[in-house]
Amino acid sequence: MSFRDQVVIITGAGRGLGRAHALGFAARGARVLINDLGSGGEPSESARSVVAEITAAGGTALANGADVSDPAAAEAAVEQALQAWGRVDVLVANAGILRDKSFAKMSVAEFDLVVRVHLLGSANFARAVWGPMRERNYGRIVLTSSASGIYGNFGQANYGAAKAAMVGLMNVLHQEGAKSDIRVNTLVPTAATDMTRNLLPEAALALLSPDCVTPAVLFLSGREAPSRVIMSAGAGVFNVTHIQEGPGVYFPEAERTPEAIAAKFGEISSTAALTPMDGAFQQTQKYLEMAMAAAEK
Repeated sequence: MSFRDQVVIITGAGRGLGRAHALGFAARGARVLINDLGSGGEPSESARSVVAEITAAGGTALANGADVSDPAAAEAAVEQALQAWGRVDVLVANAGILRDKSFAKMSVAEFDLVVRVHLLGSANFARAVWGPMRERNYGRIVLTSSASGIYGNFGQANYGAAKAAMVGLMNVLHQEGAKSDIRVNTLVPTAATDMTRNLLPEAALALLSPDCVTPAVLFLSGREAPSRVIMSAGAGVFNVTHIQEGPGVYFPEAERTPEAIAAKFGEISSTAALTPMDGAFQQTQKYLEMAMAAAEK
């Protein structure tokens, strides 16, 4: 898979997963904007180091120090790429932080900060690339979620909420970008990074190299990429998470009680006939059709 002459923006690309992704794209011919916040809004030394690494290998890269939570800074970062290379083909929204505490001990400020970096940071950069991608009728966006957001993890209410929101953002951007061939996917990585290094034993860390995740990002960013896919990757394993729902159970008006729901909860929650939903209205339409069919009996 080649990214020759394509322009890729990666947030939080100074180290860990972001650095691995940047090197992966550059090795396949992409020109890469390495975003990583340093002091005073300047690129971090890590970002400059990744640029030097790519350049030494014969690739092309620029460093950027935008604070992803600042909409104006995100716009300026995208403008930097446009001024240098005239286009943006791929955005990988990877930047993130941790402020782990149990919910009882977590301050509102700690919750807000994590949401601003992960969720608003991703939205800010997606919004900044949206216009240029629509103008060219082409774009690939990879958002970064986490198993903590999909399945939960003790002490990560802020992080889990922000990461779960990536799926909702993906679903809407997938629909709104389809006519412009903007494909939007969500990555769920498991890797040894600065954010996870103190959470896992050394033996596990050795298996969880960020390099093991990057092939999923490249796949989700390619010309033939799918859209609206939640792909997890880690330790050489790749998987897809599906969001589906059962057929539903219709209750006549006289039976719409919590007791009736309890009596049929096994049937309501059955996984025997799950189907995917293309969008929110499809669910609404299904429920209406069930109600109308029941009324005609």
